[in-house]
Amino acid sequence: MCRCRWTVSPPGRTCGPRSRWGTAANGCTSAWPGRGPDARAVEEVNAMVGATVIGRRTFDLGLRPWGGTPWPGVPSFVVTHRTEEDFRGDNGGMFFFDGLEAAVRRAEDAAGDKDVLVMGADVAGQLLVAGLLDEVHVHVAPVLLGRGTGVFGGRVGGLVPEGAPVAGVATHLRFGVTGASKTVGTVLLRGKSNVARR
Repeated sequence: MCRCRWTVSPPGRTCGPRSRWGTAANGCTSAWPGRGPDARAVEEVNAMVGATVIGRRTFDLGLRPWGGTPWPGVPSFVVTHRTEEDFRGDNGGMFFFDGLEAAVRRAEDAAGDKDVLVMGADVAGQLLVAGLLDEVHVHVAPVLLGRGTGVFGGRVGGLVPEGAPVAGVATHLRFGVTGASKTVGTVLLRGKSNVARR
């Protein structure tokens, strides 16, 4: 199962126009406190991650702050046209570089019985259009961003609520994906069957 987890502002932006990774002052929504329901939402994601699929820009912005892969020791598959040699991050996780479907297939194999977390608005949008996206986890942060990066890189998809909303400092929502059009948080891709259906 592949998942994408996004923190968004109420207008649906993941980062402001001049954002740097994890800096609320520069318009990122990723800086909400981790207590109570918020901590449980983060713990749930951390427990399920067996591999990540990452967009190239997210990789370029995140590599230094992460000190290696986003989750120490967890393999990460970077979707890119600018491939490079695979390498081990400082925290023990391997980075692999590939195209969209190959990255998803390899990540699902590497994740075993855990899930693949998708990181990056554009790559999540590509997965949505390709029919490889099954679930979206959205964490609505108390930050208003008027401009910046929208979820799914501007692509549109249908969502169905799964479970009740959970409120802390952020509001945590889960949705199943019902389909996509060529025009549009957190995102979840389910099981190896997605790649097999293609």
